Amino acid sequence: MCRNIRTLFNFDPPATELEIRDASLQFVRKLSGSNTPSKANEPAFNRAIEEVAAATRVLIKSLTTTAEPRYREVEAARARARAAIRFGTHR
Repeated sequence: MCRNIRTLFNFDPPATELEIRDASLQFVRKLSGSNTPSKANEPAFNRAIEEVAAATRVLIKSLTTTAEPRYREVEAARARARAAIRFGTHR
């Protein structure tokens, strides 16, 4: 499950609200041990997602770096190359 959580800091363009929410959802799923909450737990689950997303926004805005921003396309290509080596798939 946590493999879907991606680094969101220092990208050009910056992380979108959808990326932040998706990472927050995966984090809450991992912590709760539940992919889909029961109806009784759904309000707490959704509140946790929103709180984690809010904390993530604050964190990303607060971080500083002197490193050059990374580009999603370049990082995606690197990830595909690593997967090809790891799993022996060549496209």
